[in-house]
Amino acid sequence: GEGILLAEASHGNLQAYLDSHPSTGLDQRLTWCRQVAEAINYIHSRGVIHSDLRPANFLVHEATPGARDLQLCDFGGSVCQELDLDGFSLPDGPFYSPVFENESNTLLDIFGMGSVFYTILTGRWPYKTSPGRFPRVDDRLDWEERVVYPNFKAEKFPDVEQLPGGNVILKCWMRQFATARDALTALEEALLGISSFNIHDGLDDSTKARNLNTVG
Repeated sequence: GEGILLAEASHGNLQAYLDSHPSTGLDQRLTWCRQVAEAINYIHSRGVIHSDLRPANFLVHEATPGARDLQLCDFGGSVCQELDLDGFSLPDGPFYSPVFENESNTLLDIFGMGSVFYTILTGRWPYKTSPGRFPRVDDRLDWEERVVYPNFKAEKFPDVEQLPGGNVILKCWMRQFATARDALTALEEALLGISSFNIHDGLDDSTKARNLNTVG
């Protein structure tokens, strides 16, 4: 009979991987940032808004021996006008700002992308003082209401000055990128300034599109 083919997440989701591999090197983290930006740019080019960007919705898989690449997953809350989809989903607190007033749009995805970058590079959510997740959901919700939402609404963002690509993160949060393509281009330019990271990985555009790995 017919069935649905699902890709294997051989190393779990990105949040769990970051929590259990705190010594992950900078090159790998920067590669993940680029893959996140490429995935968001791709789905936006297809008219899809994810609406729930967070590290747990990226799967870590091993396409080639030793590789750790990302797949964007969980489109259950996504918005796509062409397909008449409106999942009415919004991200968790550290990846969402009250300025969006419960509206899902491309800028919401780009904002969340900035928080995903921040989490990848620091190992912790924006405004959180330590890595890892909260032991209880109520603790996280209370922290979001007391700390995250007021700071994001007032645009009192975490300090990103010392982070590679920190200016890109800040512009995502400040809604200064009109499109995900603009954010991807800015990230690529920022990464070019980091001597240990080679953004030109030798893949042509068609190969990159096949490797973006978005999973429904």
